Amino acid sequence: MTAACDPFGVWLQQAGIREQRLTPEQRGLLRAAFAFRQSQGGDYYANRLLGHFLLHCHSGLKVAQIARLVGCSRQTASGQQGLSAKEAIRQARHRMDGRPYGKLLPRFAGPLAEYVFAHPQATRGDLIDFIDDTFGVHVSRIALYHFLKKYGLDQVPGSAAVPASVPPADSPLPVRLPPGGVPELPAGRPVPSPSPPFSPRGRSTPAPSSCCRRR
Repeated sequence: MTAACDPFGVWLQQAGIREQRLTPEQRGLLRAAFAFRQSQGGDYYANRLLGHFLLHCHSGLKVAQIARLVGCSRQTASGQQGLSAKEAIRQARHRMDGRPYGKLLPRFAGPLAEYVFAHPQATRGDLIDFIDDTFGVHVSRIALYHFLKKYGLDQVPGSAAVPASVPPADSPLPVRLPPGGVPELPAGRPVPSPSPPFSPRGRSTPAPSSCCRRR
């Protein structure tokens, strides 16, 4: 009867939580969470922020209990458990806008390529944050993968660092002669085409032949 008259007790009962089994720390935490819920309302933003806090504050509550407290499914709460605060707020914003993800436009390729070359060790998450901060568009990892592959940027982080042993493109190729007498070129450089046999570059007869008379 007491629980039925107490809104906090009703809230716990709806989530399948027995107040008698809570520790003093958990009871105080849920009292504060209930006060937040009462002041902010039960809309999507308030529930999302409250759920993110309860999932990451090491309260000792089960994921299913937290999901029932904020009014979402256990699968949704489990997916939110691995998100950062920034990702949770961004996902909530796009959810309320009616579009979970944005679209990568061709004009993003130039700034994205510049960022990739300047940060060869950047992860996919770093690239997603860069796109979001620069263009205000949140994209999925799959869309980012196809976009990088389309513009040839998927291999840049692994090949951005040029080995010191490879000379610049405008420098002459060093040729090493092994004991066999066959020249070896550095790996990765094109082999020059040899000149045809018996075809010197200059003229073999600088003057007209004596057998040819001028008319």
